[in-house]
Amino acid sequence: MLKNENQAYWCVIRNDKLLLQNGCLPLCSSEQLICSTITKRIIGYFGSLPVYWLVEESGFDDTSFFSLRELLGCDSALFALAGRAIQLNYMLQSQRFCCHCGHRMQLDTKVLAMACNHCDSIHYPRVSPCVIVAVRKGQQLLLAQHPRHKTGMYTVIAGFIEPGETAEQCVAREVLEETGITVKNIRYFDSQPWAFPSNLMLGFIADYAGGEIKPDYEELTDAIWATAEQLPEVAPVGTIARRLIDTVLRLNAENVPH
Repeated sequence: MLKNENQAYWCVIRNDKLLLQNGCLPLCSSEQLICSTITKRIIGYFGSLPVYWLVEESGFDDTSFFSLRELLGCDSALFALAGRAIQLNYMLQSQRFCCHCGHRMQLDTKVLAMACNHCDSIHYPRVSPCVIVAVRKGQQLLLAQHPRHKTGMYTVIAGFIEPGETAEQCVAREVLEETGITVKNIRYFDSQPWAFPSNLMLGFIADYAGGEIKPDYEELTDAIWATAEQLPEVAPVGTIARRLIDTVLRLNAENVPH
């Protein structure tokens, strides 16, 4: 038996994918991993156990590596730490050169950031803020289908915040641009780090104000008003999109006023 103090979770990354064993992050000692752990960096704790990030180049078959999405069903705190590893790996790839002097950078030895030894600047991971919003209209919920969802799944409206824009302004703009609907009473719901590749999703609920659905077919395949009784396939459990959908459906079932 491993002593508890020797155990750790390992976010081992190859080609933007995570090493998974039986659908989970490896939980073992460094000696039990069949790859070098010299470059490991601690990125947090899950319970009392450390979580390490490691970029792996050998030792495992490619078929042992999976998308972060495979962990959506696990504990949200562990999912977030695995997402942190993916974001740090993206930092290594996308921030290789200093934006001040153009020289190649290296991972800093003290903080989780890129360091330029030429001009002594530190560059932290870049995180892109996005909004995601569930729109209520009576007992109905606004859902959209995107071309990238090949299974026909529907979800709520989302988009990136633009420079000089508040999150609430972005909510109103994205809903109007993508569906032709105007909204009111925009209120914050919750957030979720979303490492695909480096986003932070800011969740909102809003109420219908006016307009008819006119999908922007450059962005969407379809947009509909859905009810709990006529609900298409929706975003999977573990996503903030699904929590927004479930919350609005519960509010509607309880007849909570807008």
